[in-house]
Order: sequence, then structure tokens, then C-alpha cells
Amino acid sequence: MKTFGLYEEGFLAACTINGGGTGGGSGGGGGSGRGVGTVGTTWTRRTWQGHSLYDVTYGNGLFLAVGEDGIILTSPDGVSWTLRNSGTSRDIYGVAYGNGLFVAVGERGIILTSPDGVSWTQRASGTDNSLSSVTYGNGLFVAVGGDGTILTSQDGMSWTQQTSGTDHDLSGVTYGNGLFVAVGVSYDGGTILGVGLPVLHQAEETVEGEGLISPDGTILISPDGVNWTAQTSGDYDLHDLTYGNGLFVAVGGDGTILTSQDGMSWTKRNSPTSDWLSSVTYGNGLFVAVGGGATSSVILTSQDGMSWTERTPPTDNWLQGVTYGNGLFVAVGERGIILTSPDGVSWTQRTSGTGYSLSSVTYGNGLFVAVGGTILTSPDGVNWTQRASGTDNSLSSVTYGNGLFVAVGDNGTILTSP
Repeated sequence: MKTFGLYEEGFLAACTINGGGTGGGSGGGGGSGRGVGTVGTTWTRRTWQGHSLYDVTYGNGLFLAVGEDGIILTSPDGVSWTLRNSGTSRDIYGVAYGNGLFVAVGERGIILTSPDGVSWTQRASGTDNSLSSVTYGNGLFVAVGGDGTILTSQDGMSWTQQTSGTDHDLSGVTYGNGLFVAVGVSYDGGTILGVGLPVLHQAEETVEGEGLISPDGTILISPDGVNWTAQTSGDYDLHDLTYGNGLFVAVGGDGTILTSQDGMSWTKRNSPTSDWLSSVTYGNGLFVAVGGGATSSVILTSQDGMSWTERTPPTDNWLQGVTYGNGLFVAVGERGIILTSPDGVSWTQRTSGTGYSLSSVTYGNGLFVAVGGTILTSPDGVNWTQRASGTDNSLSSVTYGNGLFVAVGDNGTILTSP
């Protein structure tokens, strides 16, 4: 499992959004201001056979995807992709853009940099441990990897190893709310290195049935990427995280709900369910968490993240994802289930037109997009249209940013939609 990278055996699906406006919900982002046209309706398959893609970023007007055997692809529009010479055959697991520089990291400590995404230079990392993820924040690149490895660099060229205080493999790192955040797992437990961002579930993927944090979790935080402090989160299996109204809310197995104002001190809240909580979002002054079990579904709501109320969903199908946009909560799940609610309290089942399970949903530029065994779109959350993806691969996650919907799934496929 390569979390926070673009997705084990991954593929990238991009849908160009035409028309102005600002995205909302968990996949929000600024609109591109393009003229009115097709909106996520036509998808074209673009395949790089035999090469899984693990991560993707955007910077300096360029999309850049990395993956297996040193593969690097670039695209100015998410439609036309060009294979670049990375100079390595090692797998590349993570890539970030900051301070005018692309930085890619991967197998056996490989670090590559490029000012333009075309010409790449290998840098000395000082470690043979594989690096799984890299981010840029507060003037600093931070890369993480095996055996608790943390490397930092101000310029992306000279790297310094920092003390993490853990020997767990670290699988992802990001920066938000003034904190660097990394996530890792071990065979006997999991590690969170500083939970301090509102969109953890967008920065990382999970394997179905697994959480971001295995039991025996640990929390480490760092305001500067250099000094890391350990906090105990308890033996919780956490799957998703959101931020709203000045509060971080994490949810997971056995109905677990944790909250924190600063990402350092976490409090377990009373949960009205013992079922698995798969996803959580914030919108219109309300936290909404969804989940379920083999024969049940769960919806919880809270105005403050502390006191939670169980709502009655009109289905027994396990709910996998939830988002908020255009004044509406939308939840999706097994067997093509789609539920909507204007207030998070009263929910209505909608006709999806599919029996495929749906794993993720987002909202952007006036459109809801749900993915799983298929792609569905809706302008209002009520009326849904199935789109041809051109692939049989299952899709695990979708988000919106920079005028594009981006979905991820299996087997090195790239899908685009003008």
C-alpha cells in the first residue's frame, strides 16, 4: 500500500471543466474561467501499459505524474501527455512542486529535481530507504519514507535527515494549518506524524477495507519539519479526516471520532455507533460522517464536532463517501446507492442507474461527480447520468481543482474529459 501517492496500481482520470466559478465541497478549487462546453460527460482512455502511476501534482502551468520504473509524464492541459526521461529505472512514488521546482522521490532514496518537468537531475538523499512522499510548505521541502525517514531541504537540492522518533515506514506527508503532516503504517500498528490539514483524505488514498491509521496509532507534529513531537492517539483505526469551524475531525473503525483544535491534542468523542465510519465532511455549519457495515449504513451529524447524533438513512447499504456542495450533502456507497440531504438530517435516496458500488464523490464548478465501478455526474445531486469511462478498472477517489476533476483507480490508465 502506497498511501498519499497516486494510488497503488493507479491511474489518473482528468476531466476539464469549462466555465468559471469556484469549486466547493471536498474537491473544491478555483474555476478555470473557460467558455461553456462539455462538463465531465465524455471520457477518453489514455493508457501507459505496464506502468502504474503513483502520484500527480500541478505547478508552473503543468500537470506531472510519476510512477513505476521511473516513469514521468507531463501535460499542460490534462489531455495530451508526454513521456519524459527521468534518468532512472527506480519507481517514483511521490512528487511535489514548490519554489519554482518539481521534486520527485522514490525507490531506494532516489530524489530528482526539475525546474520545468522536462529535464531532471538526480540529487544525493543520504539514504537507501525508499521515499514514499514529498511536500512543500513554509519554504521547505519535506520527504518521508521507510524506517521513519524524514528528509528536509530548502532548495530541493541539498537534503538533511531529521529525527522522526519512529521506525515505522512513513507513507505520506503534507503541509497545512502551520503544521507538517505525515502518515505511516507498520505491520503491528500505524503512525500519524502530525495531523494538521483539512484535506488528508484528498492527499492520500486507502486500500478498500483499510484505514489510514492501523491500530496502535501515534501522532507526531512539526511546525518546521525539523523538530517532531510525539502524541498518543490511542488504539484507533482511522479512515478519514476533515477540517471545519476551527476543528479537525477524524473518523474510523468501531465508530471512532477524534477531534483536535490544533492537530496536537486529540479528544475521543462519544459516538452513537460502533459501525465503521468511512468518510466525513463539513458544510453549512455541520459535520456529517457516513459509514456502515455488512448489512447496515450509518449517518452521523454534529454542529460542533463534539456531540453527535445518529440519523436514519433510507438504505442498509454501506456508505463510502460524502461531500457538500451547492447547498446539498451527497453520500454514496455500495450497490450504486446515492443519498442527498439539504440539512444532513433528512435524507432522500436518488436513482443512480447503476448497481456498481461508489467509493467517492466530490463537487466542483457546479457539478457533482461520483466514482467507483463507473462514473456518474449530476448538476443538482438529484438527477444522475452515467458516463462512459472507457475502462473496466475500478475508481477509488475523485477530487476537483484547477478546473479539472481528477479520479484515480487501477492499472496505469489515464482518462481525460475535455
